[in-house]
Amino acid sequence: MRLNELKDKRVLILGFGREGRDSLRFLKKLFPEKVIGVADQKQFPISNFQFTKTKWHLGKNYLKALKNYDIIIKSPGIPAKILRKFRRASQIITSQTEIFFENCPGKIVGITGTKGKSTTASLIYKILKEGGIKAHLVGNIGKPVLNLLFSATPRDVYVYELSSHQLMNLKKSPQIAVFLNIYPEHGDYYQNFKEYLNAKANITRYQKKEDFLVYNSEDKIVEEIAKKSQAKKIPFDATKYEFITNIRNKIPLIGKFNLKNIMAAIAVGKIFGVSDRNIKRAIKKFKSLSHRLEFVGKYKGIEFYNDSLATIPEATIEAIDALGKNLETIILGGYERGQDFKNLARKILESEIETVILFPTTGERIFKEIEKKRKKRKLKYFFTEKMEEAVRFAYQNTKRGRICLLSPASASFNLFKDYKERGNLFKKWIKIFAWAHSHTRA
Repeated sequence: MRLNELKDKRVLILGFGREGRDSLRFLKKLFPEKVIGVADQKQFPISNFQFTKTKWHLGKNYLKALKNYDIIIKSPGIPAKILRKFRRASQIITSQTEIFFENCPGKIVGITGTKGKSTTASLIYKILKEGGIKAHLVGNIGKPVLNLLFSATPRDVYVYELSSHQLMNLKKSPQIAVFLNIYPEHGDYYQNFKEYLNAKANITRYQKKEDFLVYNSEDKIVEEIAKKSQAKKIPFDATKYEFITNIRNKIPLIGKFNLKNIMAAIAVGKIFGVSDRNIKRAIKKFKSLSHRLEFVGKYKGIEFYNDSLATIPEATIEAIDALGKNLETIILGGYERGQDFKNLARKILESEIETVILFPTTGERIFKEIEKKRKKRKLKYFFTEKMEEAVRFAYQNTKRGRICLLSPASASFNLFKDYKERGNLFKKWIKIFAWAHSHTRA
């Protein structure tokens, strides 16, 4: 959507989180005299926001406001399916991402995948900066984008982490697309896996012949999507894997999946002409992101890893592989999204894991899947609803020199605000118990 199309239309910002607030600030600068609507299911004091000429629609009936507007700028977290009975056929549903794509004069590097987006986007940004390119990290991991349009130039490069929610209904793809992987996810948001897949495919669907698609050729679904793309194709295995091998001991990320993320980032660096020397320097300086197989530390002789962002079983399987034989204790379970835990159960039984700590609701299903296949394999189980108890069980049942991993294979929303709160509580209780132990001994 071009900016001039917003000028004479009644505009509603649907969802007033991080993106929604950025959208309102942008529209107020662009059209200072225009009345803008804001709708959100939360009731909050509007006095907290110093915006004039704003019409607020807050609370449980917020969707009823849709009928009074021509253009709806929808936040990614609001499922499109809940709007159907409230919207008019003539209305335009757009998003911050779509508006930015249509009006950005610079280049966009879009990164998607069920897992690995944030790490890959952050590393691409670091590589481009190391190469002297005027890069900006935006999207989920970076800044909201609309207010950046005021200073955007053709020289700017926007490294944009793109969720399926942001890609859904897009009619324009980035000039450089990175597609990492795809697994069943967000079953509570989409009608089915096909709808989720279609949203993801928008990252390359509208690319042109002069554009680039960097993709994971080992993922069969991603490869099928890549075949339909008009862009110049760069599969991961065509990038310099040897290049990684030469510096592998200095890479601050563990796991085969992170090598793929690094290969994708190298490929993008090459597209922009960044030298091998600068790419190597950026990789060596890169630090792993919080909650993504993050090494918390060694306490009471136990190594703790926080992988709270592992919200699907495939991510947890990758984490188990990455940590290897020293992994003794794993903390699993969370919000129910109907995922299949059969392969995860098999992986646990094939591993050296001895203690499994389980959160509801999916913890019960994971337990049942393990028990179906366990036979004579010995395992200790603990069920809890509290992170404090989970960490206590971990300390009590993990031997010195071994590893405890939080990698839930599930979303967090039933017990925690989000994956960050879950991971931060894990780290907090690790340190509290370690401190209490050292002071008791003293």
